[in-house]
Amino acid sequence: MKKSNSIFLLLFFPIFFIAQCNLSSQELIIGEERVQPGIVFIFEGAIKDTVHPESTNLSEDETNIHIEARVNWDSVNIPDGAIPDGFIPYLRISSTVYNETNGLKTFVDLIPHINLIDNFHYARNISLPGEINDKYTVVFKVNPPHEFDLALHNDWLKLYGKNLFNNSEFKYTQIDFEEIAKATRN
Repeated sequence: MKKSNSIFLLLFFPIFFIAQCNLSSQELIIGEERVQPGIVFIFEGAIKDTVHPESTNLSEDETNIHIEARVNWDSVNIPDGAIPDGFIPYLRISSTVYNETNGLKTFVDLIPHINLIDNFHYARNISLPGEINDKYTVVFKVNPPHEFDLALHNDWLKLYGKNLFNNSEFKYTQIDFEEIAKATRN
C-alpha cells in the first residue's frame, strides 16, 4: 500500500467513527438555564427511542421525539460537597409542547431515565401535536424536591433555605423538531 493511502486511511477512519458516534447522539438543544445554587438545566429534543419498561413509556413507533431535561450541578460555583456535573435527583419536571400553527398541545411529566449518552436525565417519548415541520413553543416547569422526598441537614438549611431552588418555568418559541423527528437511532 502506498504511503499516501495509509495516511488517508489513518485520517479517514477516525473521522468516520466520530461522525457515526455523533449521528447516534444527535440532539436539539431547546434551551439552557442556570439557577442558584449552581444547577444547570439543558432542555433537548432527542431522537425517539425504545424505553423500558414499555408499559409506562410510549413506544418508539407511536412517537415523534424524546423530550429531555438534563439537570446537573455546574462545574464551578457550586455548594460544598456537590459533585461537579453531578445529576440532580428527585425533581418534578413537566413539559408542554404547543403547536404554533393549530393551537393543539401535548403535556407530559418527565421521569428519570438513564442511557449511555446522557447518563441520568429526565425524559419521555412524545407525539407532537401536529406535523413534524410545524413550529412549536415548549414550556418546561421545574419544581424542587418535595419536603418528603428530600431531607435537608441543618447546615444546608442555614445556608440555602428550605428549597433546593424556587419553582421555575422556562419558555422557548419557534422550535423546529423536524430534523430530530426524521432521525433514527439505528
